[in-house]
Amino acid sequence: MNLQKITIGALGLLLLVSCGKTAENTEAVKPTKKYPVSELVAKDVELHSVFPTVLKGQVDIEIKPRVDGFIEAVYVDEGSVVKKGTPLFKINSPSSVQSLKTAQANYNNAQLDVERMRPLAEKGIISDVLLKSYENAYHTAKANLENAKASMGWTTVTSPIDGTVGTIPFRIGSLVNSSSVLTNIANTDNVVAYFSMNEKELLQYMRKWEGGTQAEKIEKMPSLKLLLADGSEYEEEGRIETISGVVDPATGAVNFRAVFSNPHGLLRSGTSGKVIIPTLLKDVFVIPQKATFAQQNKVLVYKLEGKKTVQKVITVESTPDGKNFAVLDGLNAGDKIVTDGISTLSNGMEIQIQ
Repeated sequence: MNLQKITIGALGLLLLVSCGKTAENTEAVKPTKKYPVSELVAKDVELHSVFPTVLKGQVDIEIKPRVDGFIEAVYVDEGSVVKKGTPLFKINSPSSVQSLKTAQANYNNAQLDVERMRPLAEKGIISDVLLKSYENAYHTAKANLENAKASMGWTTVTSPIDGTVGTIPFRIGSLVNSSSVLTNIANTDNVVAYFSMNEKELLQYMRKWEGGTQAEKIEKMPSLKLLLADGSEYEEEGRIETISGVVDPATGAVNFRAVFSNPHGLLRSGTSGKVIIPTLLKDVFVIPQKATFAQQNKVLVYKLEGKKTVQKVITVESTPDGKNFAVLDGLNAGDKIVTDGISTLSNGMEIQIQ
């Protein structure tokens, strides 16, 4: 019996020692996960604010007839480049023809009346007052004739500017009047980009741009860039010309007008694009967006203190590549942050640097 008790006790002691060593070994080999860590170094970075825009020729004119009638001829085609004074359309205007005939007849009669009455007035047969009335009628008829001739001249519609012909909705035989838009002529040597921003954005820019007045701020603003409809960047830079002095009460938006040179005719009136206002930030930290996470409308990162992670709230703006953030506040030069795998981290967690 004593031998049996001794044997059982020895086995129990051996089991305890074995379990202790197993636990000790497990604790000794328990791994600490490795994470990529980056040390922050300040640098300059350019941020982009992007605004949708519609492009117009710097001069963009609707062409309307000044007389009623039927289109008799179309001298140009859509997309034609024309000079000032180039004939565009011929209007067959019966009313203008009739007005000219009537005015010519009235003028001829008034002229004959004056020629017939003047000798009588000189001989005292009629009074000078009566002659004066005939002369006045003559001058009125002459003015009416000149107006009628001018109206006939308007039957040929010409281009008021150098430019490019737009869409022509009317063809030969169409009835048109003074409210009909025959086409548009756009001078696109320079194009104007119209865009808007909300009043909060405007206040931020007005505080940021140098100058004491709005005119001075516009003068010192950075050059603009233009993204075309295919996503490519236009080769010429632009400038803001004006900022509206009124905030639209319905939308809360403020309108801007910028101008871009168009030496090769690539830009067309009516096309769309995106205006980019660049902002140069000096001595900021650029971090990958995947190194951040959101919590209660705040952006946070995991900063490394020793071997442990600490959550830090930061202020950021997106960079043009869409993959990184420029850190405006919350971190300092030399800080180390975890740049990947942050979904598996928690505050105060100990890690190894990869």
